[in-house]
Amino acid sequence: MVYYTELGFYNTKVMFKHAYQKGFAVPAYNFNNMEQLQAILTACVLTQSPVILQVSKGARQYANQTLLRYLAKGAVEFAKELAAKNGLSEIPIALHLDHGDSFELAKDCIENGFSSVMIDGSHLPYEENVAITKKVVEFAHQYDVTVEGELGVLAGVEEHVVSDKTIYTDPDQAVDFVEKTGVDSLAIAIGTSHGAYKFKVKPGEEIPPLRLDILEKVKEKLPGFPIVLHGASSVPQEYVEMINKYGGKLESPAGVREDQIIAAAKSAVCKVNVDTDSRLAMTAAIRKVFWEKPEEFDPRKYLGPAREEMIKLYSYKNEKVLLSAGKAPDIIKELKGLQ
Repeated sequence: MVYYTELGFYNTKVMFKHAYQKGFAVPAYNFNNMEQLQAILTACVLTQSPVILQVSKGARQYANQTLLRYLAKGAVEFAKELAAKNGLSEIPIALHLDHGDSFELAKDCIENGFSSVMIDGSHLPYEENVAITKKVVEFAHQYDVTVEGELGVLAGVEEHVVSDKTIYTDPDQAVDFVEKTGVDSLAIAIGTSHGAYKFKVKPGEEIPPLRLDILEKVKEKLPGFPIVLHGASSVPQEYVEMINKYGGKLESPAGVREDQIIAAAKSAVCKVNVDTDSRLAMTAAIRKVFWEKPEEFDPRKYLGPAREEMIKLYSYKNEKVLLSAGKAPDIIKELKGLQ
């Protein structure tokens, strides 16, 4: 058993308490490699934002679970050094399993240093979703690990999570689910979706708004309870254009409107998942180097620019969309018992 505090992580309780009270969302950024991790932590330290490092089942298989654990531990030390170098506060960091699909996977992550896990039983019949979520909660809470559940179904594709339609979350059922499972946060379906093609829109058409009315009903019925948004990338068109300009082929992808994410963050949404946007930023920067310098073969010469582009993206998200910039110092003070 590797306890998450040994790696320098925190669970999400205090982060979400501050997010709910102060009207912002903690960024939850997925990573698969070193450059993504460096970019996430650099942006979050420099903007003084708390952060949740997200690892999917596929990412864990890709990176190797043992290597990943030490990479994550190194990331905490990297963040501390960067903060000290710039005279800034330490930032709170959580390590989170994204879309765990079994009790065994969640248990393995908890035993290998994760401070937070998601168990996604949203594709199961309701009572089965309740049962598996409750089982994970009972195990995780023995080790003070926080658990995220999901109710409702998001359309789109994200690794093993696939659905061709959205099933909106029922606010009354959300109350029942939280009461029966003891879960610490809940991902709900209000119109976001996985992947780059979240909405089918023609040129000139507006992206459909989220069902913020459902969010408000959930907030009313579960006051103070942290809600999570999955599939909340905004799919910046500048990166889509760059990818297509430099040899790619993305056909009119569309993401969630930023004003909608801001509104959700000011309401009950305390965690917003972002993966697609960083993939687009990384791919756009790499394609640009390959297009302009086809003779280049040093990975540092194309992964370096990709890392810089992701730092810009994450910093923008923290400052302008999730409103989490500047919130790390107060959270760290409470976590360390200094308030």
